[in-house]
Amino acid sequence: MLPEVKRWFAARSWQDPRWSVAELVAAKRGRTVSVVLPALDEQDTVGAIVAAIRPLTEPGPPLVDELVVVDSGSTDRTAEVAREAGARVVQRRDVLPEFAHRPGKGEVLWRSLAATSGDLLVFVDSDLVDFDPSFVPSLLGPLLTESAPALVKGFYRRPLRMRSDEPETGGGRVTELLARPVLSALRPRLSGVVQPLGGEYAARREFLESVPFAAGYGVEIGLLLDAHERYGLDGIAQVNLGVRKHRHRELLELGVMARQILAAALARCDSPDDSAEVREAASFTQFLQVDGEWSAREHDVPIEDRPPLRDVRGPGESR
Repeated sequence: MLPEVKRWFAARSWQDPRWSVAELVAAKRGRTVSVVLPALDEQDTVGAIVAAIRPLTEPGPPLVDELVVVDSGSTDRTAEVAREAGARVVQRRDVLPEFAHRPGKGEVLWRSLAATSGDLLVFVDSDLVDFDPSFVPSLLGPLLTESAPALVKGFYRRPLRMRSDEPETGGGRVTELLARPVLSALRPRLSGVVQPLGGEYAARREFLESVPFAAGYGVEIGLLLDAHERYGLDGIAQVNLGVRKHRHRELLELGVMARQILAAALARCDSPDDSAEVREAASFTQFLQVDGEWSAREHDVPIEDRPPLRDVRGPGESR
């Protein structure tokens, strides 16, 4: 790592975060916190995550002022389970309805800004198992006790939940095979970020509303690159969350995910891939062998950013 990155890693990485809830409540000083869970067909996991976070919303006063699940068109009982567990459930289609719907995670997170009111936002993926509610106070710690960070990333060990009795190792494949090598090559000052793609992070609303949101799974690396561009390394912090377990994705799914991530990164690093033609639409081809013959499978990969939210709403417009 560059000397600058080594210094940042030592100063802005909390290896053993131990902020108490009471300490963080006192540090809020009038600020409000929203926790957002984007969800698509996560009926098996979302309820337990909401139930684990729910005690943080209890008066006393609360650390979390609103707990919101943004449903991205689930066809199972995700919304019902989340509501029963104690979350406010918002349907993606009901937020910013003047904008035609697009698929993908980036779209849901962008719309979640308009569906919430917190000064600080914490994002938590809704497919986690054995969820630890300490994720939330740990991610809020640097934002509530420090003035510089605008974005706080979680880092963790990511075991791969295999469909067998094999040891749970090898998670974070897209991170290690794509995201971190790309950052090392194109934005080496971010090479100290342990989990650039992790879905557990917190940020200040003024930052989130001031930057575009990349499409699909490019949203996390897009926000990281934009935070660095606006605030430098001091605007980014990271905290150790221990272990993160989530569902296993097949290799072909990861390929499409990687294409979206690469598009977001290249668009923010002055790459030729940021041409108007490529930004309007992109496709990704994968090859499958069926009955001894190889055939191509084409995927449309939307990569056009959503604009900063403050650019599409009038000054002082209510959330």
